[in-house]
Amino acid sequence: MGLLDKFRTMFKSERLDVAARFEILRSAVSGTMSQFYMVRDKQTGRVAGLKLADPEKVDFFESRFKGLKKPSEGEIAMRFKHPRIVETYEYGTTTEGQSYLLMEFLEGAGMQTLVYNRDPILQGKRVILIRQMAEAIDAVHKTGFIHRDVCPRNFICTTREATALKLIDFGLTLPARKEFMQPGNRTGTPLYMAPEIVRRRWTDQRVDTFSFGVTAYQVCAFELPWPIGETSGLAALAHDTHAPRDIHEYYPKLNATVARAIMKCIEPDPKNRFASIDQFLQAIRKVDRDED
Repeated sequence: MGLLDKFRTMFKSERLDVAARFEILRSAVSGTMSQFYMVRDKQTGRVAGLKLADPEKVDFFESRFKGLKKPSEGEIAMRFKHPRIVETYEYGTTTEGQSYLLMEFLEGAGMQTLVYNRDPILQGKRVILIRQMAEAIDAVHKTGFIHRDVCPRNFICTTREATALKLIDFGLTLPARKEFMQPGNRTGTPLYMAPEIVRRRWTDQRVDTFSFGVTAYQVCAFELPWPIGETSGLAALAHDTHAPRDIHEYYPKLNATVARAIMKCIEPDPKNRFASIDQFLQAIRKVDRDED
């Protein structure tokens, strides 16, 4: 889709008739605020991903930012043009009143599935994939946003061999501006949530650094830095009251430079983390393998 077509899509007034335009190829995957389908466009034959939002849940989330001129998920997703971020083709509203996003369909496995299954396919590829994760988040930050839900679930491999991945889901993404970083917004996935979120403190892009660090830790260790006794918001309370287990306890052979960088990302005090994801990338730039 060309730039002019995308521009027209953003401002078109007609609503999408899902059944008329698309053939559903795969049943829905339920997310926090939406359902996702693999579809085929009946006119072009293109296979794509269709995300349909739950109106009540989206309205409840958006109500937190009333009067702040928050861009919609579709407006945000269309801003990202990066090889490590899923491409969004168009967005709008369906005839049923649901917000929708149409995006590229990624064929590979989700990182959450690979981690949960302790899949050996990750052997020897962890540094490559972690670097790609960081590149995706860095692109989000440099575009002026905070993802707010970095976790294995939101990284999808683009190859069956799990040699490349992309970042998805901007349903909780916010502009990196003061009015959106005030204390009180406790959205996110608790097991990956930075302490300043759950403690209702001021936030910034370093909340993504923390969540990324937990994700990278899990990709390497197949475990979380803290014991799982709770999966609700209470889980995040341990992130600044209990020291994380050193990643080398789970993966003794992990490259020492990578291990130090990951542990720095999950420092409870944001001042002790990397000031930016780009700094993490610089810290591991010379590393080309998982193990020392």
